[in-house]
Amino acid sequence: MVSAAGCTSDSASDDEDAQVAWEFHTRPDLTPPRIEVTTTEEGASAGVDGGEDLVMLGVKDKEENNAPMNGPVIVDAEGDPVWVHPQGDTRWVYDVRVQEYEREPVLTWWRGDTSEFGYGEGEFVVMDESYQEIAAVTTPETHADFHDMTLTDDGTALLISYPVVEEDLSAFGGPEDGYIRSSVVHEVDVETGEVLFEWDALEDIPLSDSEAEFDPDADEDGTEDGTEEAPFDPYHVNSVTEDGSDALLVSARNTHAVYRVERTSGELDWILGGKSSDFEMVGNSSFAWQHDAERQSDGTITLFDNQAAPQIGEESRGLTLEADTEEATVEVAAEYLPPDGRLADSQGNMEVLEDGTVFIGWGSEPQYSRYAMDGTLLQDAELAGGISYRAYLQEWHGSPVEPPKMTLDGGRGYVSWNGATEVEQWRFIAGPDEQTAAEVETVDADGFESSAEMPDEAYIAVEALGADGTVLATAEPGAWP
Repeated sequence: MVSAAGCTSDSASDDEDAQVAWEFHTRPDLTPPRIEVTTTEEGASAGVDGGEDLVMLGVKDKEENNAPMNGPVIVDAEGDPVWVHPQGDTRWVYDVRVQEYEREPVLTWWRGDTSEFGYGEGEFVVMDESYQEIAAVTTPETHADFHDMTLTDDGTALLISYPVVEEDLSAFGGPEDGYIRSSVVHEVDVETGEVLFEWDALEDIPLSDSEAEFDPDADEDGTEDGTEEAPFDPYHVNSVTEDGSDALLVSARNTHAVYRVERTSGELDWILGGKSSDFEMVGNSSFAWQHDAERQSDGTITLFDNQAAPQIGEESRGLTLEADTEEATVEVAAEYLPPDGRLADSQGNMEVLEDGTVFIGWGSEPQYSRYAMDGTLLQDAELAGGISYRAYLQEWHGSPVEPPKMTLDGGRGYVSWNGATEVEQWRFIAGPDEQTAAEVETVDADGFESSAEMPDEAYIAVEALGADGTVLATAEPGAWP
């Protein structure tokens, strides 16, 4: 295997390999995790190191996974930061990715409040290419959960919420006047907030289909499952995507099943997997505690098969399924196995790229990977601290309203422009004044921060140059923000 660690900033200290977070002269407020990227020989031959697409991450989890920050982070193929947007110590961020809204590329991500039981109440942010918020969308009453938000061509958003409702749990050994978290799918108009469609899992899926463990005995703090303080979670819907124009694919982690829901009537078309599957699961096609079910253009269904927790299989995997509705059978068309047997207790996703390669975010494990169509590993990357609910490899062109930042330290000038993707070079200039300033050095834009030695002149600055040499912006010391 060919190993390539994330590129080094000039501001990094000598013990960079031991550091969890990047450190920058220009932006000490930004502390994204370092990422070690390992490219296999097959990946090097395929040119994955030189790809221009960017990796979208929602870095989180300081306590258990040593995250140096919480917030959206975009990195390049070598793991170097491109855009970092910290959200403070307590607010986690989920599902950072590129989608389309009103036929324009946008960046979407969830922000809100989370609970220890794996739910959230908040909203999804929609940002344009200048990183300006142009919309926010949520669900009524119980606000949108963080697990998924899919934008449609009709200007709507497919969302999930987990309302707490009363339910008889005596069949599970719980109270008759018990409580559960149902799972509700909403289609909401982004501009108006109007709810256009709803589907409640409780109306179509019996509680007996759940694979979730129910413990009616009180835990150490006296809390009992199925009470208002700790509602039972029979479904845990974690993704909803379009299946053509007439249906939705809904993944429910806690039933080990994927549901096709008719979009107009809200009726179930079929169930794939779990206790009530309409399909025979042939070979090793059964999945457990899965995430991110999607229909692909060739008719297959892909998902991230966690196999935990609690543990069922030996390792998690990306899974492509061939579902034959006439024969009512499901077979594995392809699987994408981790290089080290990693098992993701929660979270995760699988993305099929335009060239047929596959990109996997390993959820509760701090890695993401890229595979050839046949399952050959091309690249594997590991965060030095923190995890990301999902990871995506996508095209993104950022032109931030926020200007570049320049600082001086020890006779060197340092410059960065958080989120800018079109800078090819940095031209450092100096002179008695702005009008007579001349070029000192021009350096390639390599990594988040670039630098050059600077003379002691009255005026110094750095110009951001585009591919054709056009000056995109100019940064001067002390002029930011």
